[in-house]
Amino acid sequence: MHAVREALRAGSRPLQRLLVLRTDRQFAELVEQAKAQRIPVHIEPSPAFDRLLPGGNHQWVIAFVAAKAYSSTQDILQLARQKGEPPFLVILDGVEDPQNLGAIIRTAEAAGVHGIFIPERRAAGLTSIVAKTSAGALEHMRVARVVNLSRLIEELKEAGLWTYGVEPAASTDLTAIDMTGPIAFVFGGEGGGIRRGVAQECDGLVRIPMTGKVESLNVSAAVAVTLFEGVRQ
Repeated sequence: MHAVREALRAGSRPLQRLLVLRTDRQFAELVEQAKAQRIPVHIEPSPAFDRLLPGGNHQWVIAFVAAKAYSSTQDILQLARQKGEPPFLVILDGVEDPQNLGAIIRTAEAAGVHGIFIPERRAAGLTSIVAKTSAGALEHMRVARVVNLSRLIEELKEAGLWTYGVEPAASTDLTAIDMTGPIAFVFGGEGGGIRRGVAQECDGLVRIPMTGKVESLNVSAAVAVTLFEGVRQ
């Protein structure tokens, strides 16, 4: 409990989520601190703690620590300005598989993307699996975690970016748009794709031209195809 309490107070180690046995007096301070910092709190039965830390002295409290601190939207836009380049951004709407997220980070870094945005909830965070799958790219890529993707898109539009959602059902081919200016691409999660409200905020929807029988690509493959079309342009 002391280690988690100090991590919350210091704020230097970004926490992904907090697991507690109860929310009564013994745990109330930790729960309040976590919620104030917008860290998800989960109540778990005692066997869950023993399973996660067999033989460990967990005191019914476990915090998951991110592999890297998150950046802000302004940090990412500032990086593009410092490089003298138009912002080239990726927005992920609910990618839950950490291996997909790691692969996306690796591809994005190789393509010269300035930053990646992920939602706070129902999405993979910066875990050790993500760091490993990224093959070191996470150390060079800025990732921001935001509360509301629709508001983020509005903010990016105000900053002069064009935002496109990549959807198999779109009528416009990816190769038909100009990617040489400030641009952000939105990709949906493994299951439902881009949520309707998020898609409606985009300036347009584009699709990857496909001639085979399958209707869509894995999200990490779709990101690779899209970003390297941007590199080509």
